[in-house]
Amino acid sequence: MIRSLRFPARLAAAALAAFFLISPAGALAQSKPASAEDSSDPVLRALHAELARSKAQLKMENVDAPFYIEYRIFDVDQFEASAAFGALREQSRTRLRLLRATVLLGDYKVDSLYERGQGVSDILPLDNDELAVRHSIWLATDQAYKRAGEALAAKKSLLKQLNVEQPVDDFAKADPVQSIGPLAKLDVDQAKWTKMLESATSVYKQDPQIQALGARLDFIALSQYFVNTEGTSTRQGSTHYLIALAASEQAADGMRLDRSPQYASNSLEEMPTPEQFQKDALDLIDGMKKLREAPIVDEEYRGPVLFSNDAAADMFSELILPNILGRRPAPGRPARTTGAFASSYRARVLPDFLSVVDDPTMETFSGHSLAGRYKVDDEGVPVSPVSVVDKGILVNYLMGRLPIRDFPSSNGHGRASGGGTTGPAPGNLFIRAAKTSTREQLKKQLMDQCRDRGMKYGYFVDTLGPRMSPRVLYRIWADDGHEELVRGAIFNELDTRALRSDLVAAGDDPLVSNRGGVPFITIVSPSVLFDELEVKRADNSKEKLPDYPAPPLISGLN
Repeated sequence: MIRSLRFPARLAAAALAAFFLISPAGALAQSKPASAEDSSDPVLRALHAELARSKAQLKMENVDAPFYIEYRIFDVDQFEASAAFGALREQSRTRLRLLRATVLLGDYKVDSLYERGQGVSDILPLDNDELAVRHSIWLATDQAYKRAGEALAAKKSLLKQLNVEQPVDDFAKADPVQSIGPLAKLDVDQAKWTKMLESATSVYKQDPQIQALGARLDFIALSQYFVNTEGTSTRQGSTHYLIALAASEQAADGMRLDRSPQYASNSLEEMPTPEQFQKDALDLIDGMKKLREAPIVDEEYRGPVLFSNDAAADMFSELILPNILGRRPAPGRPARTTGAFASSYRARVLPDFLSVVDDPTMETFSGHSLAGRYKVDDEGVPVSPVSVVDKGILVNYLMGRLPIRDFPSSNGHGRASGGGTTGPAPGNLFIRAAKTSTREQLKKQLMDQCRDRGMKYGYFVDTLGPRMSPRVLYRIWADDGHEELVRGAIFNELDTRALRSDLVAAGDDPLVSNRGGVPFITIVSPSVLFDELEVKRADNSKEKLPDYPAPPLISGLN
């Protein structure tokens, strides 16, 4: 199963939030007209027409003309549905066309990217009325220009107060790009998929102690347009599919237990069949029963811990991903970037047998589609593979067009997000091991370490939950290797230091873990072994069990 633990619940809302942000930009250049290839697209025609008009006419008294203008459109077609206890709860089909217009004043050294100078958003008409689209673009551009003037004045005032010399420019220059790809289309049999959700969630009747069993799907076709006054014009289309199960229950002592297996892919063919999804739901019910009957972990443990490839992907997502992004510190801050690796450039951050490469140019891996693929980033910069960690040494950051010290230009990783910013983000992040072991070899290594230390067992983490807490955790007994399911554990000090010092081996089983938000990303990770981590009992307050039983599982009974 391909896992995606952070796929967006509603892309439309996330994408709309993204349009209130600014994408860094370069110098004002001659805007190229639409080519013959894209002249038939009324949206592109409207973008190019208004871009040329804004460049020629956008000038207020006592305010400089802009040195850069960009327009981005997200054209979204989204189908969502959810079911619980064998019944459909909701379904919707959403069409949205969202604009973000950005106008920058100043120059490369000091621009208007500050507070209110971060662009203006609007919702565009869904039909292809070119004049109506241009009217919306015009109003958004005018408002963005006025905000940019206010922001530049405020920013210059702040820099005078700080009295600091900027080590790098505010924006990196970029060459113009022309890349017109096909639009994305969402063609699905909605009745077929909603019936599959209903059928799968009806298996809750197999276990009266299951308190919640639900399923949802989120199918999205996203077409992105981007043009700027440097001469860049791009159109990219992508599709993303998610189907998920979610179960919740309580153990006899009141401990809350949750599971949420998911499929995520760019290809509808990689989604489960109704028969497979039904089987997954039955397996989930059986797994939840075993989990609630499992013993609680011991209060203290320090020793070897083996992570499955699925759990390792989540762990690397938390500990590596946010720290390899080249984010510009606040004005006046001397740091190169933000995060735990801010001062780790050219230093060791992983063991020497591990490397990290981000490669959005790859479309598939081991027969699975990769959600983080793209050709040109959301700031109009072509992408290429970036080696981030080489044999354990941090050699690069993922960069957008906001330069940082030692990194004056973008490497094609400026991406629009739904969380409130536009900035660096990965595409397809690969954790690669120079030496690998099979799952059985890793298990034997864990058992050997336990015996050498006089320990009765080690731990195997199959699935992680929120805040990197184990959702499915097993004791591996050192004497015979049998595995025992346990519950109620958390890690203490599972951090970047542990990655650098305590990670000792990796598996030969890289897993594709598609996940998203806005933007969509993929992490490909093998299983990994730590020689020492601290596992302790979670200090969870137990919830009260229901005061009376669930309704009968046969209709008509009281």
